[in-house]
Amino acid sequence: MSFQRYVALGDSFTEGVGDPDPTRPNGVRGWADRVAEVLGRSAVDGEREDFGYVNLAIRGRKLAAVLDEQLEPAVATRPDLVSLYAGGNDIMRPKVDIDALVSRYDDAVGTLAGTGATVVLFTAFDPAGFPIFSAGRGRFAIYNELVREVADRHGTRLVDFWRMREYRDPRMWAVDRLHMSSAGHQRMAIAVLDELGVPHDLERLPLVDPPARTPREARADHLDWARTHAAPWVKRRLTGTSSGDTLSARYPDPSRLGAPSSE
Repeated sequence: MSFQRYVALGDSFTEGVGDPDPTRPNGVRGWADRVAEVLGRSAVDGEREDFGYVNLAIRGRKLAAVLDEQLEPAVATRPDLVSLYAGGNDIMRPKVDIDALVSRYDDAVGTLAGTGATVVLFTAFDPAGFPIFSAGRGRFAIYNELVREVADRHGTRLVDFWRMREYRDPRMWAVDRLHMSSAGHQRMAIAVLDELGVPHDLERLPLVDPPARTPREARADHLDWARTHAAPWVKRRLTGTSSGDTLSARYPDPSRLGAPSSE
């Protein structure tokens, strides 16, 4: 299967946070870029030189902002492939109305599916074992089951992040423990391509063990993480600010990406 125009909507998950690449917009690469690189090569092999990739995702966006800012531009590009991950930043909050959230999500998916494009949706990850999020595991589970219902109703593709148990390995997560690592993004790209039935040669990246630490060093590392990553995240939630407030979409216009020369 080949595609001519791929549009990615969402938040930090789709923007690529946790997979650093200083040569790219916003300094990240991510699973969606990795998918687009494969699709671009497939288009060339199939003599479709007009392949284009649009990534509208911006970190920190809640579902309403994703849809308000990204849905209309996405439809306007006339995509034949769309990925949507949104709602993750909402369900982290204990007072979220999940039914209302998914109702709007459902409407948006209907709009995207109505274009005739292949639509890829995602469940949220399983937060068991995550210090900040584990208390909200029930919310995540309810949201995910409703997302599965939306996917069934509209006949979309679904990557079930919740059931990907390899993400319980901390090496699949970046140092902030909030976003996937490069290995995590590569694994997600493989899952998306496999779900689409697109041939590829991507392989899982090796997982590097962290250096051995004494209990005292481990405690110091945890305190440093809390100060450097957890506390700023909590502060943004309390003040209504976002890490993406000053950022723009990475690829607002159709682009073709090449894989890094090292690959």
